[in-house]
Amino acid sequence: MATTLAQRLEPLSDLAADTLLVNEIFASIQGESTHAGRPCTFVRLTACNLRCGYCDTTYAFMKGKRSSVAQVVAEVQRLGLPLVELTGGEPMLQPATPVLLTTLCDAGFEVLLETNGSVALAAVDRRVKKIIDWKAPSSGEAVMNLDANIAQLLPHDEVKFVLASRADYDWARAEVARLPMVERGTVVFGPVFGALSPRDLAAWLVADRLPVRMQLQLHKLIWDPRARGV
Repeated sequence: MATTLAQRLEPLSDLAADTLLVNEIFASIQGESTHAGRPCTFVRLTACNLRCGYCDTTYAFMKGKRSSVAQVVAEVQRLGLPLVELTGGEPMLQPATPVLLTTLCDAGFEVLLETNGSVALAAVDRRVKKIIDWKAPSSGEAVMNLDANIAQLLPHDEVKFVLASRADYDWARAEVARLPMVERGTVVFGPVFGALSPRDLAAWLVADRLPVRMQLQLHKLIWDPRARGV
């Protein structure tokens, strides 16, 4: 059933400015981006303004535990991994997210931010490595991509395309040509798990000689694709 933006953001409606709504925190192997394969602590925040057709983290839409920035940092420190990723949902919907990102950087962590590309990123600490999930047509949310976020890219940042079809691929190829993504950061193409053959995507990339990387979702190859906390 379709939901309004207000309904999607309802879990955050009475959230204090210095408080986060956290769906889960866990240690695992980074499954995506150029950091794939690295041990990583994941901080998954609750709520998302989008409803992508292939979303695999719908459980993060509504449920979460209220935590202070200090409590989240303490749990990340307890897990003891130098790499940490803030993800969701869409983490930039929560007002305390920029503070959490800066606090983690100040604590000496290498910090990744997985964001859906529809929320402005100007408030993100420059030390954070942004991974922007640029929505393809099959997601149903491509109209939400903010071109202005490309101007916020730094050399250590990435743009990720999740593709479900040849039509998605052709669109993504045009986006890479339209916007200065490759000049500003790393561009990564990956298939929707179970929807697009990795062999097909690899063949298209080689044939077109695109200046991008290919990725697979490593965690879905190691564990059950439906597993949580991995």
